[in-house]
Amino acid sequence: MPQTVELPDDLANALTDEASRLGLSLPDYAIRLLTAARPSTVSVSCGADLVAFWRAEGLVGSRPDIADSQSEARRVRHQAQNRGV
Repeated sequence: MPQTVELPDDLANALTDEASRLGLSLPDYAIRLLTAARPSTVSVSCGADLVAFWRAEGLVGSRPDIADSQSEARRVRHQAQNRGV
């Protein structure tokens, strides 16, 4: 059922920019945000359940700007470890 929501210009612009950065349309990005805001009733008991949950939530592949996930993980870890240095 389609719905229309009036947004302040600054919020609409920020959401449009973020959607564009992620390679999504504004409606798709809004759906992702609203879906993520809902409480989950999924029970995660193992790694496979967690990955299935992430896929269902659209998180797997949500960062197309990261080509090498292992390299990105090392970069983030290094950044975190050297935060106060």
